[in-house]
Amino acid sequence: MPIVLGKQEVAAVYRAAAGRGWVVPTFCAENQTTVEAVFAACQAKAVELATRVPVTIAMTGRYAHRAQAVHYAGSRNPETGMELFLGDCEVLARPGGDYPAVDVLTHFDHGQYDVDAAVLDGDLSRFSSVMYDASAAPWADNLAMTADFVARHGEDVLVEGAADEIVDAGGTMHGELTSPERAEEFVARTGVDMVVANLGTEHRASAADLRYVPEAARAIAERIGARLVLHGASSVAPTQLATLFADGVCKVNIWTILERDTSPL
Repeated sequence: MPIVLGKQEVAAVYRAAAGRGWVVPTFCAENQTTVEAVFAACQAKAVELATRVPVTIAMTGRYAHRAQAVHYAGSRNPETGMELFLGDCEVLARPGGDYPAVDVLTHFDHGQYDVDAAVLDGDLSRFSSVMYDASAAPWADNLAMTADFVARHGEDVLVEGAADEIVDAGGTMHGELTSPERAEEFVARTGVDMVVANLGTEHRASAADLRYVPEAARAIAERIGARLVLHGASSVAPTQLATLFADGVCKVNIWTILERDTSPL
């Protein structure tokens, strides 16, 4: 079927997933081969389960930690990369295509308020959801800018915001876990649909000392409901992946183990 677009339609996919106790997986991809591999895997799982399967395909723009739109195009032009990414998703999800049992959602990940302003202020109608990432700004500015983005685009797309900057796990700094109070304030003052919180995974890379903290997720979910987004699934133990929905996670992002760690092979 065509890509699921429009806030109400996308929200319905999330409600259906929640009804089955499913977390919607989000695969961050930066080449057509990976995108189609995700489609194929989801189609195979849909056939196995005899039901439709939801999946989000995501891409960053000029995000400094990994500018995926840049890598998608041989020319290294992020605008070209974004068009190629969306075009590939649209072709693969077309009616009568090869993956008819997959409910595809497109996501603009880690949209930066400065370097990605052209995308964030432009036509977002080809995206099912958008992460507006002002987490590097001071807390008051993050709240104000995220709230402004929600006011301008929140009726059209699902908006994901970041309550805390999650420090690059490849470095020496590690951020504090997001408190329930901070997450609750973030939702109340911005109106976002989903919240990225620091749950211990330091989402930009896997590292031996990183641990997902389910107790932190559950404490936040008690305040804001099941609207948490987990970045850093590559740092989550396989046994914990099965309990994410019960912890209040509705969406989980995967890139490191999917592309970075496998590319040398």
